[in-house]
Amino acid sequence: MDEHAPESTAKLEQVLANKGVKYLMASFSDMHGVSKTKIVPLDHIGQMLAGSELYTGAALDGVPQDVSDEEVSAHPDPASCTILPWQPDVAWLASDLWCEGEPFEPCSRNILKRQIEAAAELGFAMKFGMEAEFFVFKDTENGGYEPLSALPHLDKPAYDATRLLDNLPWLSDLVDAMNGLGWGVYSFDHEDGIGQFEIDFNYADALTMADRYVFFRFMANSIARQHGAFATFMPKPLGDRAGSGAHFNMSLADTETGENLFASPSDARGNKLSQLGYHFLGGLLRHVPAICAVCSPMVNSYKRLIKQGSMSGFTWAPVFACYGNNNRTNSLRIPLAGGRVELRPADSSCNPYLGARWRWRQGWRASGRRSIPANPTGRTCTARRRRSWTHWAVKLLPRTLEEAVDAFEADPLTKQVFGPAMHEAWIDFKRDEWSSYHNHVSDWERDRYLKFF
Repeated sequence: MDEHAPESTAKLEQVLANKGVKYLMASFSDMHGVSKTKIVPLDHIGQMLAGSELYTGAALDGVPQDVSDEEVSAHPDPASCTILPWQPDVAWLASDLWCEGEPFEPCSRNILKRQIEAAAELGFAMKFGMEAEFFVFKDTENGGYEPLSALPHLDKPAYDATRLLDNLPWLSDLVDAMNGLGWGVYSFDHEDGIGQFEIDFNYADALTMADRYVFFRFMANSIARQHGAFATFMPKPLGDRAGSGAHFNMSLADTETGENLFASPSDARGNKLSQLGYHFLGGLLRHVPAICAVCSPMVNSYKRLIKQGSMSGFTWAPVFACYGNNNRTNSLRIPLAGGRVELRPADSSCNPYLGARWRWRQGWRASGRRSIPANPTGRTCTARRRRSWTHWAVKLLPRTLEEAVDAFEADPLTKQVFGPAMHEAWIDFKRDEWSSYHNHVSDWERDRYLKFF
C-alpha cells in the first residue's frame, strides 16, 4: 500500500491519536545535522505528509545562493515517526526536502538516499552504528559551565563507577527513552572527559541510523534540560580532556539474504574481515583527509585530533591515516569481533547523512584497485613508526578545518558524492567559518602577546 494513500494516513493518524499525540513535527536536517521543524496539529497529517510545510531557503545554512530565495517543502517519512519520550503528545518525523516539485538536491537526507539506492543496485545494503559520545554540563552564574556532578575531578575518570552512578538519574531517563523506542542500548559509561559519556546502541540500516543520531542529539539535550543541565556535542569543550567521537562502524550486507559481507572467519591477517571489507577499508584510507572535512566538520574538531591534550595522556583520537585492529589510535580500526570497519576521526558534531554518504561512496568506489597494507598497525601510531611503513604511504590527517576543506575540494570524488550544489555550498560555508575563526582575537593571544614587549 502507498504510504501516502488516504488509508495509510488515516491508520497512522488513528494510531497516534490512540497514544495521545496532538502535534506533529515535520522535521528536516540542515547542513549541520540540526533538526529544524514546523509543528502541525494531528488532524492536518494528510497535508503535512504531502509537503504542505514550506521553509524559506535563505533561513537555512548550506542552501546554495541561486535557490536561497526559493521555498523548500518538507516531505515527512512515516516510517521515521517517533513519539517524543519526554513529551508524548508530540511526534517527530524525519523529512526529505523538495523544491519546485522535485527532491531538493542539497538536502542531506536526499544525498544519503541516493547512495542507498546506488548500493541496492549493486546488491548491497548499507549498515552502520554510531557511538554516541557527548558531555553534559550545567550553566554557572559567571556565564561558564561545569559538570552536573559535584564530585571531585579525577585525572583518569574513564569508566569510573562512582561518577557514572552519580549521573544515573538523567542517564537512566535517556537510556529508558532509547530502549522504549526500540534502539537496543547495550552499554553506557563515563568517558575520559569530565562529565563525558558514551551510549552504544544497536546497528541499523544507514538511513535509520542517521535519523536516530539526529534525533538522539535533540533528545539528549531535551532530557538533560529537565535535570537542570545541557548536553553538548561540541567535539572538544575542555582543552585538557579528550574530545567526543561519533565513530562510524560500517559493513555491507547482501540485500537478499542479509548476510554480512564484511565477515570472514578465515581472514589470513587474523582480523575476521572479508576481502570486500579490506577493499572498502583501502578505499577509505586513500580519501581519509577529505573525509575529515565532513566527519570532523568544525574548527573545534581539530583540537580533538591531536596526540596530546588529555590529562590521562591520550586523546584516543587518530592523527595518521592508517589502520589497525585492537588499537584506538588509528583512523580506521577493525574491532576484535571483525565483520566491520570503524572510522575513528568522526566526531559528535558531524551530519550523519552526509558522513554516511561520503564514507560509503569512497569505500567502494575506490576499492579493489590498489593494494592495502599486508598487516595492520597493532601498536599506537607514532611519527617514528609511520616513517618505517615503507610499504604504505601513510598520510597525516588534516591539522585544521582549512586543511580538511582543501583536501575535500582537491579530491575528485567529492562533487560526485555531494552533488554540485551541496559541494559548492559546503566549501563556501566552511571557508567562511574558518576565516571567521582565524580573524578572531582569542584570550590565548592576549595572554601571550598583550604585554610581550
